[in-house]
Amino acid sequence: MILFRPIGPKELKLVEESGWRAWPPRLPDQPIFYPVLTFEYAEKIARDWNSTRPSPDNFGYVTRFEINQATAAKYPVQDAGGQQHQELWVPAEELDSFNQGIVGSITVVATYKDGARCPD
Repeated sequence: MILFRPIGPKELKLVEESGWRAWPPRLPDQPIFYPVLTFEYAEKIARDWNSTRPSPDNFGYVTRFEINQATAAKYPVQDAGGQQHQELWVPAEELDSFNQGIVGSITVVATYKDGARCPD
């Protein structure tokens, strides 16, 4: 299953430190890790929310990654406000197990700054 995750600069650095192979642990106020099913949904969050924060955090990134079938089967698709807003809900305490289901690397597929897409 191909998934996308909109992230900011701090989470990007942690993913990079993992060798582009794992998502970092959730913060105490983040009980759920929620990758999304479409680029468009991830783009909206990265562009409209992440990249509009005050500098130097005014960047948003869309990442793409794949999980194996066994991992995907553990987390039913959740509708978070319409068919265009679908995501998986992974409890924070299951993130290590979820990370083991990642196939290949996490990649950045789009970058945004101040609400606009940066050239590739």
